[in-house]
Amino acid sequence: MIDGSGRSTVVLDVSGVRWASQQSTVTAVLGRRPGVVSVQPNPVSQTATVVFDPARTSLRELREWLRDCGFHCAGQSVPAHVCDPMAEPDPSVAVDTAPPRPRAAPPEHAAVAHDDHDGMSMSAMAADMRNRFLVSLVFSLLVMLWSPMASDMFGLHVATPWGLRQDIWALILSLPVIFYSATIFFTGAVRALRARTLDMMVLVAVGIGAGWLYSLAITLTGGGEVFYEASTMLATFVLLGHWFEMRARGGANDAIRTLLDLAPPRAVVIRDGREAEIPTAEVVVDDVLLVRPGTKIAVDGVVVDGDSEVDESMVTGESLPVHKEPGSAVIGATINVNGTLRVRATKIGADTALAQIVNLVQQAQNSKAPGQRLADRAAFWLVLVALLGGGATLLVWLLAGATFAKAMLFAITVVVITCPDALGLATPTAIMVGTGLGAKRGVLFKNAMALESSARVRVVVMDKTGTLTKGEPEVTEIATGDVAGDAGLLSLLAAVERASEHPLAQAIVRYAEVRGAAVLAAGRFENVPGHGAIAVVDGRRVVVGNRRLLDREGIELGDLAGVRDRVAGGGQTAVLAAVDGKAAAVIGIADAPRETSAAAVRELHELGVEVVMLTGDNQATAERIAGTLGIDTVIAEVLPADKAARIAELQSGGRKVAMVGDGVNDAPALAQADVGIAIGAGTDVAIDTADVVLMRSDPVDVPTALRIGRGTLRKMHQNLAWAVGYNTLALPIAAGVFEPALGLTLRPEIAAMSMSGSSIIVALNALSLKRLRLPGAPADS
Repeated sequence: MIDGSGRSTVVLDVSGVRWASQQSTVTAVLGRRPGVVSVQPNPVSQTATVVFDPARTSLRELREWLRDCGFHCAGQSVPAHVCDPMAEPDPSVAVDTAPPRPRAAPPEHAAVAHDDHDGMSMSAMAADMRNRFLVSLVFSLLVMLWSPMASDMFGLHVATPWGLRQDIWALILSLPVIFYSATIFFTGAVRALRARTLDMMVLVAVGIGAGWLYSLAITLTGGGEVFYEASTMLATFVLLGHWFEMRARGGANDAIRTLLDLAPPRAVVIRDGREAEIPTAEVVVDDVLLVRPGTKIAVDGVVVDGDSEVDESMVTGESLPVHKEPGSAVIGATINVNGTLRVRATKIGADTALAQIVNLVQQAQNSKAPGQRLADRAAFWLVLVALLGGGATLLVWLLAGATFAKAMLFAITVVVITCPDALGLATPTAIMVGTGLGAKRGVLFKNAMALESSARVRVVVMDKTGTLTKGEPEVTEIATGDVAGDAGLLSLLAAVERASEHPLAQAIVRYAEVRGAAVLAAGRFENVPGHGAIAVVDGRRVVVGNRRLLDREGIELGDLAGVRDRVAGGGQTAVLAAVDGKAAAVIGIADAPRETSAAAVRELHELGVEVVMLTGDNQATAERIAGTLGIDTVIAEVLPADKAARIAELQSGGRKVAMVGDGVNDAPALAQADVGIAIGAGTDVAIDTADVVLMRSDPVDVPTALRIGRGTLRKMHQNLAWAVGYNTLALPIAAGVFEPALGLTLRPEIAAMSMSGSSIIVALNALSLKRLRLPGAPADS
């Protein structure tokens, strides 16, 4: 996508990033190239978001630079049936000049690079890691079996075959480990060094290579103390740890895979009066789809025939089926429950709600939180500290009179245990899980900044109409006189109001229908603009309108005058009715709160958040709604243009403010707030001014968004604290600082197990976020 400054943004799938710390290599490969403005790699999703100047470089050059350093650069894994193969190319999207593979257009927020050389997926890399680990494990155990350690610790004395020297036999057994299992470390180190950066691959390669090469030199010069078992076990434990890590990283991206799997691969369309089953990718706008009970709706559209209930929970998070009838909008990938529907396709491919949701989730997962940028810089320096620390450890122990073998052992341990992989995984894994958890509930975070900012919100400002309330008038009470019984009166009033198109009239009609009032015909109907309506119903003259209409008709309110004043004073609209010249009823009409608004306010209060209602309505109406819902502060009679200024006033105290609105009239206020939350997006999820998009028209999703933000930030902080604390504690132990006084020391293979375990702990801690308890839902297992 090309922005206003002429820069282009592209999301590259970069397979081959086996460890989180390798993201620094990807950054270094691309970041120093001319025309590249910024690089944001994500080790969990195996992507890199690159902002570049298309006048100075191209998409092809970006791919070639990555390939030169040994990475594969391929297209994003979006199934063809989700996208639109017939879409016209978007001139704003950076396009590679290479012949494209026949697949759908990518989401319009970014160009997606494609390559004819398929790289390895996360699952394939995990399988490869498993195979390398198993080979390394078998041969490492064999090396250990014939090592001096086995005889010293376990009293095992196994003769070597063919009378070979123990070190020569260990060398032979170590060859499959070094030249198969551990090759990924050496090739990865070469990539990093060619990119003029340092990452975990360099540390592991130095640790394994130094121990093995030293041992080889000793073997070739006549024998002595060797470290074949240390080098092979080091490789084994690193491979084991990162096999588990890869599986955890794969689990962090379950949400995207689940969303992509929702879209049905085929659809039934009616063309030329005949039913035809075709791939969903071949559906075009204005096609009529036949959707039978129990099947999925292929694309977004409008019902042209039929009635049914549709389960939209998988897309919007709405728990109850939604009734659909002619004219109702439907969302692709939702399930038609009972009736048969005919749906006219209105949005296909990348324009569907599902594609937009996937697009937004991927944007969020590929972005970086502020804390991650600091962690990335710290990881580079930690690698440098590890290498310098290893060299210093070797030198200090030699000066202290230790043997070269002992000094080398401590040095290798320092290099291995200081690997910053846990630091690199700390935040991206939490972000992946947090955004995925939100997507399951119909809460879409646009980027990692929005996720982190939502955790710090202390004031939530909510628009009244359409957010806290239903946005349509509703009868809240009716007080009758002695003219007629309630049911009979409702029939008379509804007969008059059916002939009127006024919103208040329709509210009275709906109220009467719900209560089963008889349907009567109205004659001699007279509409009085600005006042009300008059008609004859069942031989009786019925007047429905405001006070001025009754005054014109010479009708006194009598005992109902007090009721009228109370209703109007409470912020409701008072509609008056008279039958045969006598006052009959006062009807209170108001914009009623949503069923979940009060629960949403309670949830926000539990989070320690102040709730503010911001509305253009009069003070009395606003106070009535606020009192019903338990809202803390009311700011009423505010023009749309002034809402942003009111948000700024609330921010002036230093508190983080979230604004919740419909994303259209509230756009300036949403942009001004620290977190803009668009509610009730429905099928139109691409709302530019909002940071968070709520698919449902449900205020309770606001505290859900804040809980997810807080839970994610808490996991990020826990992971960063663990990663930093682990290295701070492990480094002096590995260097042998406590060995003379306490006898406390580590061998390289134990250091490798500890380092890998640290990364696994970080990944599993982030995955535990899936169990976060959210409003209205059980804990996710």
